[in-house]
Amino acid sequence: MVCRTQGEKKMKFNFTWKIWLLIIVLALSLISIFGIPSFEKGIVVTSIEVNSTAFEQGLRQGQIITAIDDKPVSSLEDYSSIMGEKQFGEQSVKTIFKVQDVEIILFSPHLPNITVAEIPATNLKLGLDLAGGSRALIQAEGKKLSNDEVNDLVATVSNRLNVYGIADVNVVPVSDLSGNNFMLVEIAGATPKDLQELISKQGKFEAKIGNETVFIGGNRDIASVCRNDATCAGIESCFPSDQGGEFCNFRFSIYLSEEAAERHANITRDLSTNSTAQGNYLSEKLNLYVDDTLVDSLLISEDLRGIITTQISISGSGSGTTRQEAIDNAEASMKNLQTVLITGSLPYKLEIVKLDTISPVLGKEFINAIVIAGVTALLAVAIVVFIRYRNFKSSLALLLTSFSEVIIILGVASLIEWNLDLPSIAGILATIGTGIDQQIIIMDEAKHSKYLSIKQRMKRAFAIILGAYFTALVSLLPLLWAGAGLLKGFAITTIIGITTGVLITRPAFTDIVKKIEDK
Repeated sequence: MVCRTQGEKKMKFNFTWKIWLLIIVLALSLISIFGIPSFEKGIVVTSIEVNSTAFEQGLRQGQIITAIDDKPVSSLEDYSSIMGEKQFGEQSVKTIFKVQDVEIILFSPHLPNITVAEIPATNLKLGLDLAGGSRALIQAEGKKLSNDEVNDLVATVSNRLNVYGIADVNVVPVSDLSGNNFMLVEIAGATPKDLQELISKQGKFEAKIGNETVFIGGNRDIASVCRNDATCAGIESCFPSDQGGEFCNFRFSIYLSEEAAERHANITRDLSTNSTAQGNYLSEKLNLYVDDTLVDSLLISEDLRGIITTQISISGSGSGTTRQEAIDNAEASMKNLQTVLITGSLPYKLEIVKLDTISPVLGKEFINAIVIAGVTALLAVAIVVFIRYRNFKSSLALLLTSFSEVIIILGVASLIEWNLDLPSIAGILATIGTGIDQQIIIMDEAKHSKYLSIKQRMKRAFAIILGAYFTALVSLLPLLWAGAGLLKGFAITTIIGITTGVLITRPAFTDIVKKIEDK
């Protein structure tokens, strides 16, 4: 009889289906966060400039480079060391990238236009609050955009930023509770200095001879723009400036559509010729305007009068206190002008409503502070609960359940590829707080009201929890749109957390408490 009683007591500790559900969801969440274990070594391509040589040869964002020129690559140091040994310059250099057992061969006189990083340890995506970066909330100047208009704007700006080569760009439409539509641009990683200039300016490009427009930026008049070929784009010359410092000129070729070429021929047909020491040129120049500001004036050779030509050279300059600074500024100006020529002007003149920048170092400090604060709070609560109820098992169950909720929230966030920013982390902390509060309600009901059975007490506790859940859910829904969506992360993670609590963790915790009390 004694042995049978012990066996019966052991049976009481069998997991219920609710506890098994928690274990299964927890395991799936860990797989979602960390993925299936892989021993592959290498570095991942985080961004690649569209239309670059590397892009044309098949290299893409997200691919993992395992070797370069048959030399294994397992870290950023390996990549820098191998690429640093190459003699890039005027001559093309051969580079062989091994990507998942496929070789991609490049011939280029300069470093590939890619950025790389270590293979991430988890699938979690960090927003700019934690990874560092910049965020701009943008609206059309003097115009209220419709849903279709803001979607068109997002598509145009995304194209412009991708062409410019900025990495880790997220451009999405957002709206506030008043029905105003905005565009939110987030760039994680480094803070790009070009963000405000590229976004806030419309980028309307016009090439005029006299008062007549020859061509404008965009694919209507521009067939293609030379960007990554040293034979038709690059720094042309550098020399000392009269005001001190250095001055560098750039030049690149563009190819016009047939209509634009005919327009150029018709406008130049009746122009006279001026003779100069450098040669004979037409009486009018080709003036280049960006946002109605003259950026350069090009002499037109008399050989081009009335001639339909589809190739034109565009030039400009950059200056600096040193030659390298002048080269960098000239290259930046050339890149900006090439981007405007390729993408055309934005459909509206834009204004930045709010611009935030966060250092990547500060983002790491945020993560460390949040982890320390969260773990400390959970341990403090567990100690208080132990002192209050004098039950180590109940305190441990509360602690493990709270950790489980955090893991499940992170697992769902990883599954839906949600960027975890500070509001999202605040939502997780809020969920921990409400979860502990509800678990204490369950423990209180289990300890007191002895005139009711343990099952009835748990039902009463769960009725209180359900009422709190629906109240919280209704109050969180407006945050999905409040502040032009800047608080959306808080609402998303909190809704995930409280829903997980009601459907998974609270029922499992209730069964655990029942078993502890039955014992």
